[in-house]
Amino acid sequence: MKTLLIALRATLVTLVLTGLIYPLGMTALAQLVFPSAANGSLVTDENGKVVGSHLIGQGFARPGYFQPRPSAAGNGYDGMASGGSNFGPTSAKLRERGQADAKRLRQDNPNSEGEVPTELVTASGSGLDPHISPASARWQIPRVARARGVSNARIGAVVDEFAAGRDLGLLGEPTVNVLDLNLALDRQFGRPAAGH
Repeated sequence: MKTLLIALRATLVTLVLTGLIYPLGMTALAQLVFPSAANGSLVTDENGKVVGSHLIGQGFARPGYFQPRPSAAGNGYDGMASGGSNFGPTSAKLRERGQADAKRLRQDNPNSEGEVPTELVTASGSGLDPHISPASARWQIPRVARARGVSNARIGAVVDEFAAGRDLGLLGEPTVNVLDLNLALDRQFGRPAAGH
């Protein structure tokens, strides 16, 4: 009986420390030090309405917006179902999906030069990557500029402004956050016409 009481006390103390005090302490510290990140890095539009997160990709289908990488998360860009397609490199389904995406992108971007960037036909491991490379964004500039009725150079300047370099100058690859880029386009040039 004595051993059982010791075990119950140890369990209760561990439960309180690791199940209550530690999580509440870390949450309070995160709210104090990094409040935006602790609350999901939410992004708001010019009216203050939450339109997404800096950390979670979302789909943009209209031609006046830059498009992210494809998503295999749930029904696509589902933050509650993060994950890849689990198709291996020899999968016929993966190859067919990639070929179909490349064909669609080529049709949607007839004035873009060069091959369709590989990342625009391949999903990330989470299916929710909010970034694309500056090269993938530049490849989409002719479509976005045409849909918005502005020059390629003006759209390109916004892409360059929102391109982020490597972390600490050497880690990772340069990226562009698609949501931030599209919101910047709306602020600078207005929203594309409804027909687009």
